[in-house]
Amino acid sequence: MTDAQETETRTARVQPSSQDSGPAPVPLLEPREGIPPVTATAQELARVVERFAGGSGPVAVDAERASGYRYGQRAYLIQLRRRGAGSALVDPVACPDLTVLGDALRDTEWVLHAATQDLPCLREIGMIPERLFDTELAGRLAGFARVGLGPMTENVLGYALEKGHSAVDWSTRPLPEPWLRYAALDVELLVDLRDALEEELTAQGKLDWALQEFAAIAAAPPPPPRKDPWRRTSGMHKVRRRRQMAVVRELWTTRDRIAQRRDLSPGKILGDAAIVEAALAMPADVPAMAALPGFAQRMGKRGIDQWFAAVERARALPDRELPQQGQHVTGPPPPRAWADRDPVAAARLAAARAAVTARAEELSLPQENLITPDTVRRVCWEPPADTSEAAVGEVLRAHGAREWQIEQTVPLLTVALAATPAEE
Repeated sequence: MTDAQETETRTARVQPSSQDSGPAPVPLLEPREGIPPVTATAQELARVVERFAGGSGPVAVDAERASGYRYGQRAYLIQLRRRGAGSALVDPVACPDLTVLGDALRDTEWVLHAATQDLPCLREIGMIPERLFDTELAGRLAGFARVGLGPMTENVLGYALEKGHSAVDWSTRPLPEPWLRYAALDVELLVDLRDALEEELTAQGKLDWALQEFAAIAAAPPPPPRKDPWRRTSGMHKVRRRRQMAVVRELWTTRDRIAQRRDLSPGKILGDAAIVEAALAMPADVPAMAALPGFAQRMGKRGIDQWFAAVERARALPDRELPQQGQHVTGPPPPRAWADRDPVAAARLAAARAAVTARAEELSLPQENLITPDTVRRVCWEPPADTSEAAVGEVLRAHGAREWQIEQTVPLLTVALAATPAEE
């Protein structure tokens, strides 16, 4: 791409309503300066740090993980691009501590696409932005229906990215050249996309909203570990008895321990469907275990033995140690139960949902970005005694709503709460 073409992409602006029309996108097949070499030594990393510290403007950042192949969500490749610095590909396996790179860019705005997906793995290697611009979230706020990086690049900038390697095993070493080309192209136009979306948001009067959202993402602490993650086993809804739930827990925990030790995705060790089948069947011996779907393939007697031992541990548990039928959940019950448990609250929720949906449509943005459904449920289930706009605003603020969200939704929620007052 020439300098003139780069300038053109930075100033291009497409209205969300016109994103399905216009000329066909131009395929982007090669990075502007070619595929950068993979940075894999301390000396090479020092040169990258110096180069990017001397660049100008925002820095595009992306990370590739090996989801479905390796345990956890660690990064296996980091891509960066900045004006005056070009592009870089950094191997976080060979260079596991990138704090020096993160520190060099600390005062710089980071441009990411779907930032919340990459921030955890970036944080693990010492890369923590203080300011960011999320192009996916910006696209949502601007009213684009398709906000993946490929569709956004096509609709806003007119270039088509090749997306054929998004689900490959990025833990592979050495990384094939086509994969590296794909990775470099992922950040090639990210700053250009950011600039075009900033212009679009400014024109719609939504830039301040976006900046508030970005600041909230950057300031958010790491999420706490999920409680009882085994309950998220696919097909868990079929498991009704507490003893069977204990089998799921034991098998899930055994699988997780093996997967972590072998650095493999848990699904490659044992599928969720097999765990649920074993819980429902409660096999009486090893041959019965081996006959279940998912256990006979790719594992010998030793493998079957360890899974059967997990079933036996669950079978031997005293009743008091069996998991409870449901998790202890804070907050309101599922909305489907409101009509029976509290009809007045159900009416409040219906009114609030209708008003929020209508306002989101007026603003051309997803309802969940205007205000989270969970926040609406909590306010409607336990409304404040004082339903003035100031009091409702404080409740929303306590639930993490940003100021622009409060400004847009407080009048709607106040009317919904006042129209259907809580029962004495």
